[in-house]
Amino acid sequence: MVAESKIRVALADDHAILRSGLRMLLSAEADMEVVGEAADGVEAIELTKAKSPDVLVLDINMPRLNGIQALKGIVAQHGSTKVVILTVHDDPAYLRSLLAAGASGYVLKKSVDADLLSAIRAARRKGLFVDPSMAHELVGDRLGTSAPRKQLLSEREEQVLKFVAEGFTSPQIAEKMRISVKTVETYRSRVGRKLGLNDRSEFVRYAMEFGYLKPAG
Repeated sequence: MVAESKIRVALADDHAILRSGLRMLLSAEADMEVVGEAADGVEAIELTKAKSPDVLVLDINMPRLNGIQALKGIVAQHGSTKVVILTVHDDPAYLRSLLAAGASGYVLKKSVDADLLSAIRAARRKGLFVDPSMAHELVGDRLGTSAPRKQLLSEREEQVLKFVAEGFTSPQIAEKMRISVKTVETYRSRVGRKLGLNDRSEFVRYAMEFGYLKPAG
């Protein structure tokens, strides 16, 4: 019988100490090997292209390109690599957004050891792993009984998202909301960063998908 090849894993996190600890953790497993590291979202995409790992362990909060944006690029360009999100965020909105974008796993950093190993192995098998402390969120979704969740966007950020999707300029939005143009730009930047949106077309698609904007006709 031919032994199954090792799971080739890449690490993307902007904290070098954490990456070092993860490398030690994974290298101690007989069925895993670390094939590369990245310190930001751009490097994560480049590393995935260069190394074609089986699984990429990806943080959300990173420089240049955040984890949400990097995930979208990897899923679109390198679909054979499965992505496991490793994050401090226990917000169900992040969980739903990232799974919808194509992540194969979602693990909280506070429970990294055994759960991360399980998530990587599940991703290799084309399965799905969600941190046990958050699994009830998905069960609730399937049953249609999930309690109202904490929103990823604030009320003001939701307003800006809707106005941008409707085609209003920052000065027009500022007038409607009775705030400064600079404040509008700050809210718009936050929305883009949280949701991984870059331009107005992406704002429009997101707003339509999640009910902020109704299709014409």
